[in-house]
Amino acid sequence: MLRKFSIFIILLFTAISADAETVKVKLETTMGDIHIDLYADKAPITVENFLKYIDGGLMNGGAFYRVVHMQNQIQNDIKIEVIQGGISGNSDIASFDPIPLERTRDTGLKHLDGTISMARGGPDTAGSEFFICINDQPSLDFGGMRNPDGQGFAAFGMVSEGMDIVRAIQGVKTISPEGELEYTSGQSVLEPVKFKSFTRE
Repeated sequence: MLRKFSIFIILLFTAISADAETVKVKLETTMGDIHIDLYADKAPITVENFLKYIDGGLMNGGAFYRVVHMQNQIQNDIKIEVIQGGISGNSDIASFDPIPLERTRDTGLKHLDGTISMARGGPDTAGSEFFICINDQPSLDFGGMRNPDGQGFAAFGMVSEGMDIVRAIQGVKTISPEGELEYTSGQSVLEPVKFKSFTRE
């Protein structure tokens, strides 16, 4: 009886610990709500950085400003499907120093349908900008060649509810770099999808 009770306590403690490693956040946009689980146990640096922006209220007023689908990346041999957002372009919002890249090789996370990950230029340059995958995107994992350096991107969580909103955002109108309304080559959103609030749940 004592042994069974001890096993129960261990299992209960493990469940509580596991829950504590997943941080739930809610992104309210002008097109609907997206609920996201952040994996602090697997990508602690990335999650801590992201929560600095959320807890400081810095993400409020941000937007999804870029969408990538199979028809608007004719210049790319390796195609992906994502929506990208953050606080880019708002110089009135403070930003933190860039963070080290937590590679999927090390975290064990993959860029699957609904994965949230950090946008970046070179390695160790990610800050506030992020993207959400639509369908599985293995070319964004370590060793994938969407970014020619092959280091991949830092996946750090997963959409738990609201993928219908994510897909709807992917379908909004875009403009070409010349400012013309163009579905087939433009990736900049004509009317950015604003963040009403981004908070912990």
